[in-house]
Amino acid sequence: MHGELSNGLAALRTSGNRIVNSATGEAVLLRGVNRSGLEYAGPDEQGFLSGASLSRAEIEFIVREWHCTILRLPFNQDFVLRGRSGRSGEEYLQAIDQVISWASRFGAYTLLDLQWLDAEHVYGGDRNFVAPLPNMESIELWTTLARRYKDEPAVLYDLFNEPHDRLIDDPYPLNKEDGMTYPADQRTVTMKEWQPWARALTQAIRDENQDALVFVSGTNWGYDLRGMPLDAENVVYSTHVYPNKGNNWAEAFGDLSRSVPVFAGEFGGSDAPREVEYVRRLMRYLREMEIGWTAWSWSNEPFLVTRYVPTAFGEVVRRELSGS
Repeated sequence: MHGELSNGLAALRTSGNRIVNSATGEAVLLRGVNRSGLEYAGPDEQGFLSGASLSRAEIEFIVREWHCTILRLPFNQDFVLRGRSGRSGEEYLQAIDQVISWASRFGAYTLLDLQWLDAEHVYGGDRNFVAPLPNMESIELWTTLARRYKDEPAVLYDLFNEPHDRLIDDPYPLNKEDGMTYPADQRTVTMKEWQPWARALTQAIRDENQDALVFVSGTNWGYDLRGMPLDAENVVYSTHVYPNKGNNWAEAFGDLSRSVPVFAGEFGGSDAPREVEYVRRLMRYLREMEIGWTAWSWSNEPFLVTRYVPTAFGEVVRRELSGS
């Protein structure tokens, strides 16, 4: 697309433990929010954006009023490859194109996040649609996206949302990156199972777009980055931090951030005072460690806003973004 969606945003790369402007080498600290919806919402009569209640005005508000420099956009693999409800995969991609263009026009990068593989398979629990590991179609997916956005510096790539152990009632075996599966009774997902996938998906992107900035989550639902980094350039390591994970931030991701770029792709909490204080302490820690982040979520629990008005949790995030 030759940069038409990026509206002049600079290309980014990594240098040491920072994300930097590729041309100037100046450090760039990306901070923003997740805008969920496209990973699960089918199209209505007006299409995918309308089905997910996504609009230009909302993206402008998120970027300009909340001072976000990055928008993390969860999406659905199957919708890209096959479409949904009579709408094609190309129509879905055009919806993603539009969000990228809106965000960049107002000054924000878009981090494409492979959140759901499809909207059909429940991986145990209370309708958990987040798979423990990718599947072979994930390689096709990232090949498709990397080719489409090869000339778009505003587009960043988050390989796979939250690698995690199979839930006790998850009926599906774990996928291997060679097309096979692990034994039916294996439930654990460690770096041994996840890193081969991370390398395979990164390579699929690099084959089409060698300069892409790739984000790789940890294990334990994205939280634990111990065992990283990979032997790959232009990679950012993404942690997901919630109150139920505790406070061992230095071990899980903070120590790693001293040598390679680390990013908090998700974090959040309810409006309960204890959880708001947890987020406040996390904000201080991320600021001290110069770790960028995207808060969860503008449009799904835990909510940052209700009809554009910040929740107690959202107000902590908004103030951090505005520097107040």
